[in-house]
Amino acid sequence: MNSKFLNYRKKYPDFIYKSFSYNIDDNLSIDFIYEIPGLEVFNHKIVIPGEYIKISYDKNYLEYLIFNIGLIEAISYLKCTCSRNVIIDAGYIDDDGIKFFKKLYFKGLGELLYRNNIKVSFDELFDFKCRCKEKKLLLNNYTGSGNLICVGGGKDSCVSLELLKNEKNNSCLIINPKDVNIECCRVAGYSDDQIIKVHRVLDNKIIDLNNKGFLNGHIPFSSVVAFISYLVAYLNGKSNIILSNEASANESTVLGTDINHQYSKTYEFESDFWNYMSKINLNIKYFSLLRGLSEFNIARLFSHYKKYHKVFKSCNEGSKKNPWEWCCNCPKCLFIYIILSPFLDREELISIFGDDLYNREDLLNVFKEIIGYSENKPFDCVGTYEEARYAISLVINKLDELPYLLKYYKDNYELELDGSLIEKYNTENNIDNYYDDLVRKELDKYV
Repeated sequence: MNSKFLNYRKKYPDFIYKSFSYNIDDNLSIDFIYEIPGLEVFNHKIVIPGEYIKISYDKNYLEYLIFNIGLIEAISYLKCTCSRNVIIDAGYIDDDGIKFFKKLYFKGLGELLYRNNIKVSFDELFDFKCRCKEKKLLLNNYTGSGNLICVGGGKDSCVSLELLKNEKNNSCLIINPKDVNIECCRVAGYSDDQIIKVHRVLDNKIIDLNNKGFLNGHIPFSSVVAFISYLVAYLNGKSNIILSNEASANESTVLGTDINHQYSKTYEFESDFWNYMSKINLNIKYFSLLRGLSEFNIARLFSHYKKYHKVFKSCNEGSKKNPWEWCCNCPKCLFIYIILSPFLDREELISIFGDDLYNREDLLNVFKEIIGYSENKPFDCVGTYEEARYAISLVINKLDELPYLLKYYKDNYELELDGSLIEKYNTENNIDNYYDDLVRKELDKYV
């Protein structure tokens, strides 16, 4: 067991979600206050441009949605000590809500616990205590229309943008925008006034604690996007929040466990979130348009959308650079290269990435992780082993001369050319019939 974990839990037993406040003038500015008694007080900020508040909102609903954002944003600060007692003073949450967040915290921090050698049960990790009285929400007559499309800048959100290009009353949502995701929206035909740019600002104190060696690791960021997007959709008068999470995100990262780097992109989380938010009766649907598709089929579609190829980026390491770039050294870069390779020739791939990743001998260990011949999948947003092997096998089967990684694969492993399950449409999804038909028809054009 990690001694830091045990020591911090003993020294800092409490984490308090103290309060939130907001101000609406030119922008909706929100402040969340958290405290770890004896250690630090944190001030977390979110800013939503005021021009995107397009309805006469109900104050009680606005505050309820903000309060819930604060419950998930707390995880960025709580993780540094994993204090056992999570005390909620900022608003009321019932027992069902506590169950929802307890599960989200536990599974969302699964990677952090695993990589820090922290072995703790679901029941032992956190105890939630709400010290506020219940406040009833009155029935609301909200009726939305149109889609709020969450855009990250990768191939998946580009596919959603393309699929939805003929729909009416769409807006795009970007959190902490970069040139890449803004340009993806522009390429899809959206003007700047249709691109909602939300700014999320961590308190620098948590960065200081990370640098001092406090517990640190991955958080379920897509769940943060979920709660922020719900508030934005409400204020913007939308009826749907559309994600671009694929069927492949459901696969665990650590074999034989349910530890998943992509937990908050899974169908399980999507369904839990939808059920949790449905109790407030705003009738805003939250779903992934691409849940029926494997990464392989998403790559198939994306390969035909040439206008995005010079614009999109998926590399997390490269996103730290300005401008955003492909680092060409990480699992994400190599996986995207692999999954596009059956559909794009070598010259097209090099024009996107700036390098021939199949010829990189130094990527062999990463390659073996991606194809499932290592202890774990990479802790990154990559597809399934079967998808990677299938894509690689297809490319090997059509080339006479093999680059280094493909030759290594052929010399050491069997080709896997049965893609029936990979190419099958996943019916376990929350897509309604209209959008389901839209996706299926687009896929049928290219299969």
